[in-house]
Amino acid sequence: MKKIMIGMVHDYQRYISPLFPPSCRYYPTCSNYMIQAIQKHGAIKGVLMGSARILRCHPFVKGGYDPVPDHFSLRRNKEAASKYRKEMRL
Repeated sequence: MKKIMIGMVHDYQRYISPLFPPSCRYYPTCSNYMIQAIQKHGAIKGVLMGSARILRCHPFVKGGYDPVPDHFSLRRNKEAASKYRKEMRL
């Protein structure tokens, strides 16, 4: 199941994504986030996390660094983002 879901995301990255200008406000991109979430948390939880991330990616959000958390969560990984910002200011 994981391989099928990851394959679908790879197909999106290869065939559909190039048709549109880059617009993801987060790093890693939403499609890479979904792949990492599926690999880390399994097919169902990974797709839920990736879908929540896509819903968070809109013009009114600041965006930035948002890695896949080690525990299942549908919210943004604020701890990792703040740690990253502190390290970048050094």
